[in-house]
Amino acid sequence: MNRRQVLSGVGFLAVAAGTAEQGRSQTSAGVPNKAVVAASSDCVNKGEACLAHCLELLGTGDKSMAACSKTVNEMLAVCAAMRSLAAQGAPSLGKFAAVCLDVCKRCETECRKHVHSQCKDCATACAACQVECKKIAA
Repeated sequence: MNRRQVLSGVGFLAVAAGTAEQGRSQTSAGVPNKAVVAASSDCVNKGEACLAHCLELLGTGDKSMAACSKTVNEMLAVCAAMRSLAAQGAPSLGKFAAVCLDVCKRCETECRKHVHSQCKDCATACAACQVECKKIAA
């Protein structure tokens, strides 16, 4: 290897390291739409606990949780997508926020019909997500 090859290799590594560092600082410096990412993440977390509880009760024959499990399941899919789209700053975010708002309203309404702490927590998370979705809904 001659001196020119070594210097060009070192230069390449320096540029690559700088590009990687720049990518990390942009990612850690701030997530786009941070509030809606957090709210939709909380919905997913609380919704998973609620759905697990619904399924447990359904397994014992308690059919009163059927509607709750369906709305929570839909909310989980929509909020997971919302979290991803918001983190990316997707162009369709405003339109999707309107869908997420509607789904979270229905989930909150259904979860509030039940006395279980998992349902109450899910309803509260859905209410908070609605607040954030309203801010960006088109």
